[in-house]
Amino acid sequence: ILYAMHDLSITSKSAYKKSARIVGDVIGKYHPHGDISVYYALVRMAQNFSLRAPLVDGQGNFGSIDGDNAAAMRYTEARMTRIAEEVLRDLDKDTV
Repeated sequence: ILYAMHDLSITSKSAYKKSARIVGDVIGKYHPHGDISVYYALVRMAQNFSLRAPLVDGQGNFGSIDGDNAAAMRYTEARMTRIAEEVLRDLDKDTV
């Protein structure tokens, strides 16, 4: 998901993109096995109560700590956080 966002140039400084666009790109290029699992992974990366440092900056309803589900992907938008950019910083240098 982060690699697809990197390919789409969705950084922490860029405008939010529809989650459906990101999920569609992931399914089309990297993981052709269903959109719901990809979207749930994207949602989890945006929840500040699921990860210590969220990797996705979400806009819209991404669920709550009380167990409320996230809105459908067509209603939410996302972009990378600065921490995610740091994780991917040396990606173009062929590092592991």
